[in-house]
Amino acid sequence: MDCFKTVKKESSEEYTVKKSRFIGYIKPVSSKQEALDFITEISKKNWDATHNVYAYVIREEGVKKFSDDGEPQGTAGMPVLDVIEKNGVTDVCIVVTRYFGGIMLGAGGLVRAYSHSASLALSAGEIVTKAMCARLSIVCDYTFYGRLASLIPESGGIIEDTVYADSVTVIFRLPVDACASFASKLTEASNGRYSFEETGRFYADID
Repeated sequence: MDCFKTVKKESSEEYTVKKSRFIGYIKPVSSKQEALDFITEISKKNWDATHNVYAYVIREEGVKKFSDDGEPQGTAGMPVLDVIEKNGVTDVCIVVTRYFGGIMLGAGGLVRAYSHSASLALSAGEIVTKAMCARLSIVCDYTFYGRLASLIPESGGIIEDTVYADSVTVIFRLPVDACASFASKLTEASNGRYSFEETGRFYADID
């Protein structure tokens, strides 16, 4: 299946260790420019922070970047990127802001702190699986509508809209890989009376 994991929403989470305050920000992004804009936004918001460390991975552009932003090399940006990669997510940008609290954490402490902040942000952003989906529509009569409304979710589809008129129009999305199987089930369930029309393809949540 043509699918990938990313995060559902922009979010943030923070925690404090040895008086240093760490804030992990996360956002789903689809391009390097979106990632850079997000980094700029967070850096401006936290202009008075000691560090604004970041990492991002962009699937289509094949881009993978990170920055320690003044922290000792290898103790900040790389641990954030490592969290992204170990969780298998892409099209995501994480910025971890640190307000130094006066107590040195040491290299190991920094790695743990930035890794933990990235993990908290990732959890707050909610990991989702996106797959290439087809947007489909079916026009049927009211006697078949109940069966159709059950058949779509049974086949892994998600109903997006239903229009009630002389007949019922059901608009839904379905992973492309499931379309052939659904077509067979639809033909069998309706004795060949109904088929679907495809109006487009796009990546969408399937969780």
